[in-house]
Amino acid sequence: MANTNLGSVNQRSYDAIVIGSGISGGWAAKELTEKGLKTLVLERGRDVKHIVDYPTANKMPYEFEHRGEMSNAAREANPILSRANAWQEDSDHFFVKDNEHPYVQKKPFDWIRGYQVGGRSLLWARQTQRWSQYDFEGPARDGFAIDWPIRYKDIAPWYSHVEKFAGISGNRDGLEELPDGEFLPPNPLNAVEDHFRKSLQEKFEGRHLIASRFANLTKSTPTQLAQGRSQCLSRKLCRRGCPFGGYFSSNSSTLPWAEKTGNLTLRPHSVVHSVIYDEEKGRATGVRVIDSESKEVIEYYAKIIFVNASALNTNLILMNSVSKRFPIGLGNDNGLLGKFVAFHNYNTTIRAEFDGLPEFATFGSRPGSTYIPRFRNMFRQETDFLRGYATGFSARRNLSSNRSGIGVDLKESLLNPKLGGWHVGAHMMGETIPKESNTVSLEANKTDSWGMPLLNIDIEYDDNDLKMEIDSLEQLSEMFTAAGFTNIKTTHKHQAPGIDIHEMGGVRMGKDPKTSLLNKWNQLHACKNVFVTDGACMTSTSTQNPSLTYMALTARAANHAVEEMRKGNV
Repeated sequence: MANTNLGSVNQRSYDAIVIGSGISGGWAAKELTEKGLKTLVLERGRDVKHIVDYPTANKMPYEFEHRGEMSNAAREANPILSRANAWQEDSDHFFVKDNEHPYVQKKPFDWIRGYQVGGRSLLWARQTQRWSQYDFEGPARDGFAIDWPIRYKDIAPWYSHVEKFAGISGNRDGLEELPDGEFLPPNPLNAVEDHFRKSLQEKFEGRHLIASRFANLTKSTPTQLAQGRSQCLSRKLCRRGCPFGGYFSSNSSTLPWAEKTGNLTLRPHSVVHSVIYDEEKGRATGVRVIDSESKEVIEYYAKIIFVNASALNTNLILMNSVSKRFPIGLGNDNGLLGKFVAFHNYNTTIRAEFDGLPEFATFGSRPGSTYIPRFRNMFRQETDFLRGYATGFSARRNLSSNRSGIGVDLKESLLNPKLGGWHVGAHMMGETIPKESNTVSLEANKTDSWGMPLLNIDIEYDDNDLKMEIDSLEQLSEMFTAAGFTNIKTTHKHQAPGIDIHEMGGVRMGKDPKTSLLNKWNQLHACKNVFVTDGACMTSTSTQNPSLTYMALTARAANHAVEEMRKGNV
């Protein structure tokens, strides 16, 4: 590799560097630039400009060679990626192919990635639930992992801060286990979903079906209009990139906002090799980058550094950031870097039919399903497993045609489809317990195209997960039966971890430097000007989708970083 380092150090120096441009990196960029910091955002993938670089956004089904499906050849070449539901012909360009960035699987793990400006914020499911006091208190109460260094009250104002800007739709449900937020109008429940809601209310104390909380604009407030975003049109084509800015992404929201300040420099095609640590100064001074196209090595410098490369790549970068002071990874005095990785469990689904409410039907699309917040082990331990699961639920009624005829009969049937019965379905999203045995490490003797060591992933489910899966099927079957649903079918998928795309941990927050890497402000205990606010920082996983919490933690940490920088403390 040639070291170009063209230009003076001053030309390559900034107030802040952000590694990664996904959900958390975009928020770091917005907050830091708004506060006046000249900020460099490094993205390993290509640039994707809002609207301009959504090539399939307005294509009709017949314009795709395979009518939206991936070809058999593509699936055979990408066995890991093939297991990602969102990987289709219309979103193919936003996914990393299996051979583009290999990794080592000590145990099966489906690592799904999006290497471009915006990262997986272009592909996420947009579910945005706050964590509750029970989630932040969970490890200490239930005796697993370590205690969180923060509580709900510490992050609540920052949830409000990011919700108002991003635009979150939802209903104020008044549930202790799922705090309300700053909501736009909710997406309504359909007739059968409302029927199920009433059934739970009447027959199952403490179990609630609610309208999901989405980062889709049911209404554009002046805040979103100022970003150039308009109301969601319910096209349900979000994975293509939304030209209307109907859902929140780095591309439609935080990065353009940061650019408006005049303080943003965005550099795509930048594979981060390591964070540079200055032994004499006792602090990080910059970031070493490999240009993904030329393979040249360039160093950039800054007073504060945010590592937001997505959980596992953040672990990789910090482990590769070695020095005399940190021989086994930046900030890794306790040897815990890369350990206690956890994720979400989507291993069970259930479906059924419903013969009632024939006078109602569904029309149009909605961004996603309804939601049943966690109800197991919430207020007391009531099962033989720790923690619990949330549930996504939906009901639909489709038009169908009888295709058994021929000639005129077949033609008439196809031209005049009839409404079928109601179909309902649900899936679990379970909390997994962080374990020291669930680790990622560097495969020193194997490198990728850019000379970086491959990541070795050693992660698996355990007995606690299996007990939770079985319970979810039992409880949902009971709730379905009570609601009058019939022909109930359960599926136990036994899929590998990773496909949930909610990997967390490895650089966890905590109170004690002996048992954690980050403090309550997301700073490395041993290197205070380096912050980690993506999934790597998580001490536990809860049952809620984590992206909203990443946003809030990032905004909170950025505010603290600027305050400390101005005091001369970082």
